[in-house]
Amino acid sequence: MNRVKHLAITGAHGVKHTIWMVRILCSAGFLALLRPDKYVRMIAALLRLGASPLTGIGLSAARSPRATAIIDERGSLSWAALENRSDALANSNTREPATIGILCRNHRGLVESLAAATKTGADALLLNTGFSGPQLAEVLVREGATTIVYDEEFSGLVAHARDKIEGLIELIAWCEDTSAGKTIDEIITVNSGNRPPKPKKAGRIILLTSGTTGTPKGARRSGGGGAGALAAMFERIPWRAEQTVVIAAPMFHAWGFGQMAVAASMTCTMVMRRRFDPEATLAMVDEHGARGLALVPVMLERIMDLPGEVLDNHQMATLRFATISGSRMRADAVRDFMDRFGDVVYNSYNATEAGLISTAVPADLRAAPDTAGRPAAGTDVRILDENFEELAAGDVGKIAVLSNSHFEGYSSGETKDFHGAFMLTGDMGTLDRAGRLFVVGRDDDMIVSGGENVFPLEVEETLHQHPSVLEAAVLGVDDAQYGQRLAAFVVLRPGQSAGADELKAHVKAQLAGFKAPRDVVFLDSLPRNATGKVVKRELPEVRDPGVPTGPAS
Repeated sequence: MNRVKHLAITGAHGVKHTIWMVRILCSAGFLALLRPDKYVRMIAALLRLGASPLTGIGLSAARSPRATAIIDERGSLSWAALENRSDALANSNTREPATIGILCRNHRGLVESLAAATKTGADALLLNTGFSGPQLAEVLVREGATTIVYDEEFSGLVAHARDKIEGLIELIAWCEDTSAGKTIDEIITVNSGNRPPKPKKAGRIILLTSGTTGTPKGARRSGGGGAGALAAMFERIPWRAEQTVVIAAPMFHAWGFGQMAVAASMTCTMVMRRRFDPEATLAMVDEHGARGLALVPVMLERIMDLPGEVLDNHQMATLRFATISGSRMRADAVRDFMDRFGDVVYNSYNATEAGLISTAVPADLRAAPDTAGRPAAGTDVRILDENFEELAAGDVGKIAVLSNSHFEGYSSGETKDFHGAFMLTGDMGTLDRAGRLFVVGRDDDMIVSGGENVFPLEVEETLHQHPSVLEAAVLGVDDAQYGQRLAAFVVLRPGQSAGADELKAHVKAQLAGFKAPRDVVFLDSLPRNATGKVVKRELPEVRDPGVPTGPAS
């Protein structure tokens, strides 16, 4: 009897969830009434391509073939043209590479290469445009890539890989010099009109972790949680089908790639340019009447650092959401953006290994600009102590996530740490009484100074509140007396001045005394990777003269 009751409850829950999902997907326009012939073409595309993060391109080509898919510096491209070009590129392969590396900025060539790779059954490896030559070679070798598609500007980096990978096939996706080498445009022209055979296996996407603390890992994903994950996103963020979005976030990274994949699934026109420029980004929203804007936090900050008279030239009246993820944003930048352009900022907490975890809607950010918001529908977030016991609201601990969007593991064969079915993200955080999540730093960022636990992010945010500080990074350094102490690296706003003692006093006035940095180093800029995250290992070294640097002689 109990089993029958359990099955009835489970079935009722499943029906309720399905109704919710269909309602959300219909309201966003993902599910729509179409002509019968379009349904036939869409089903054919699914049967041919299978379910993958790039399936949306084929579905959009069947749904609205003449609609604009991409607008970049080369002009516009329809969904039908994008589908045909990726078919031609995929059909060119004389062998089936296991992994294809893609080293491109935001432009049509990156999207075409991704789609073509999955159509061959190859794994598509998205490469960081900020790599050094040795880093690039190391990742290509580790991931078993035998083909690389890249922008001409990165030819010097690719040279490092030629000596490591025998017979490396090189294709150029974007070039200014027509003699630069074999281009994907040439291949597409030769193979135009040809469709590749159905692959023997589904191609996967390999996304690299940010690598701010070491060599980036490759995380394999063959899907993104399905329609349920899309519905969870659309419930929070007002995506609408067949609208225009500007994608400024780098698409080689999990966040930018995800926004491109969502746009493709929604038949949304994607506007992009190869290099981020804050004023040009505002102009693209205005010129194309964009509904959405995808950024990483430092991009929003750079926009709001523009002079007021420049910001006054851009109204962004059509904008309904600016969706952001990657790290915490400066509180002043969030407030100023919404004060000027409306309550349109949506801040998401994502992990390459777990997909969307939580989203802060504008009301959340008005109440607490540093929050990552509430867990997405279908996702359970818990804060655990060292013994994996759940902590109460307000307590800081390990962030653990349960969802249906977990990755398939790292390409090395390793995976994230789990506690039961919950994946440990590697971040530390807390939940407030309203259920909002706050990420306070990486679990390996915490330092112990004089027996006290300190998270550098808290100190960074306090420094950001000083009117003269543009940005700051804080880390722990060795200390003979306390074991570790805090060192702050500060960039001042143009035309502003502040001394080290003034900034230390500012921190002490708001936080416990042991959280004040003992060292303050002023820099012209902070070292950042291609997604805008601060790379702390590249900050100048700060030494304590009382700590030996090597063995005694």
